[in-house]
Amino acid sequence: MKKVVYTDYAPKAIGPYSQGIKANGFLFVSGQLPVDPKTGEFPEGGIEAQTRQSLENSKAILAAEGVSLDKVVKTNVFLQNMKDFIAMNKVYAEYFVEAAPARACVEFAKLPKNALVEIELIAIC
Repeated sequence: MKKVVYTDYAPKAIGPYSQGIKANGFLFVSGQLPVDPKTGEFPEGGIEAQTRQSLENSKAILAAEGVSLDKVVKTNVFLQNMKDFIAMNKVYAEYFVEAAPARACVEFAKLPKNALVEIELIAIC
């Protein structure tokens, strides 16, 4: 059985997908662009601000099901430019302090809406 997860505290999907899906003890959070759900815009401040917003969006989707970041077991980070890795990683480390999840980080030539970063994750629930 699967359950669609939705919250107004994260951006609405810009295509035919769900913010998250809860299934078989896991919560799968779709890739989160750094869109502020209140304004519909990217925050100013470059990769650091965009990474923070992407993670805040992910946190909001987790919170809709009562799940916290400490339950995240896997993330995938997509960067428009691998030169942003160190700056992204610094912000990312603020969110995953202990027992960081498994992670992949790859460079993509172009992300939706020309974002600098997109982050997806899987958590146990």
